Amino acid sequence: MSETHLTELSFEQLGLLEPLMRGVAEAGFKRCTPIQARTLPIALAGRDVAGQAQTGTGKTAAFLLGLMQHLLTHAASSDRRATQPRAIVLAPTRELAVQIHADALVLGTHAGFTFGLAYGGTDYDKQRQALQRGVDVLIGTPGRLIDYYKQHVYDLRAIQVAVLDEADRMFDLGFIRDIRYVLRRLPPHDERLNMLFSATLGYRVLELAYEHMNDPELVRIEPDKVTVDRVRQSIYFPSNEEKFSLLIGLLRRMDPARTMVFVNTKRAAERVQHYLEANSIHAEAISGDVPQRKRLRLLRDFQSGALPVLVATDVASRGLHIPDVSHIFNFDLPQEAEDYVHRIGRTARAGAFGDAISFGCEDYAVHLPEIEAFIGHRIPLGAMDPTLLADIHRPPRRPYHPEERERHRARPGPPRRDRSERSGERRERHDRDKRTPTAADKHAPTAASGGAGESAGNSGNGKQQQRRRPRRRRRSSEPRPS
Repeated sequence: MSETHLTELSFEQLGLLEPLMRGVAEAGFKRCTPIQARTLPIALAGRDVAGQAQTGTGKTAAFLLGLMQHLLTHAASSDRRATQPRAIVLAPTRELAVQIHADALVLGTHAGFTFGLAYGGTDYDKQRQALQRGVDVLIGTPGRLIDYYKQHVYDLRAIQVAVLDEADRMFDLGFIRDIRYVLRRLPPHDERLNMLFSATLGYRVLELAYEHMNDPELVRIEPDKVTVDRVRQSIYFPSNEEKFSLLIGLLRRMDPARTMVFVNTKRAAERVQHYLEANSIHAEAISGDVPQRKRLRLLRDFQSGALPVLVATDVASRGLHIPDVSHIFNFDLPQEAEDYVHRIGRTARAGAFGDAISFGCEDYAVHLPEIEAFIGHRIPLGAMDPTLLADIHRPPRRPYHPEERERHRARPGPPRRDRSERSGERRERHDRDKRTPTAADKHAPTAASGGAGESAGNSGNGKQQQRRRPRRRRRSSEPRPS
């Protein structure tokens, strides 16, 4: 962490209990970041707080330390059961929940708390069993938490601290109904400590804060600066055909050690990965459809340095602390201005420097004016030097596998008949309908005459039988036949 990014307030001056100070020391923290220096004294005093700060400024450590200090200084209820957590932390994404849990294990090593983790996509029974054994602090995503709650795996009536992280992202992902569902089942807001942290505090977030919190104190860190000063931003305007050449040329020239490439769709992420691999640049793609175990493995490899380039959709642009990301590429300009801020916030974290390079291509350049209006300045223009366009190898076409066609044919549904069989049936039906009745057909017994006890079903097709013509009714004016 850069020294210029820290304040003069040290953690020793905050009055943290000794078990927490040991965890802070093992995490390598000495002085507070601006958001920590402003929000921790409020939370440690037992007052609700809603904090806004740039991404990567230490919000997670702020609410975790405030949470654990409150639990250490306020005893649990005497009739609390093991399946009743004392604190709950809500996160919008699985990756963020895992990150918060990992930080909690470090800071709370000596506090004596058990931390539970619940998120979708994997380990359903394992997570359920952990919650049934009992946890002190429950961290998770709304969907999985509500699933377990409705099954009575745990109870929310003993909650003493409630934390909502990345609240604006909750709205973006459509979780607001789930959030309200959880908050309305907690003890009254004046009987618990509430903390809300986010990169932006809009009207919707503030409405949620005042509805479910106890008169929170608002803390905004540098609200006029939407993007981090230490991010060197630039934009190029390639054609759609030049994007891959420009990306590979810049990667080769800059030789970045740890790079994230952001795209807007899963298909684009796969294409970029294939092009980079075809040009001897090791890369992997991560999106919402990637299985959870693989996503965690990719993030772990990227954080350790084993994976130099990570191609991602916006699923990975929020809340994750990945140290030492040197370069961010917006291969596709985001369609939402706020997503641009969160993407480039993956670099220049904790006072470091980084580069954010964007491509204003034919498809997404239309979003540039909205982005520049949101961040409050124009993005510096990068010169399109022809030498930046690398000679690239196109990735080989995906090989054809006959078993894939067999799996497609074996999909559920009624069996398909052969074409010759279907055409033969149509021809037979046509000939039957057009055939001229014969004398045998005229004298054939019908179901109405009861001949030989035959019915229409076993005397042939009903269309081939001669039907009796109904007798015409005699009019009253006609003479009765003699």
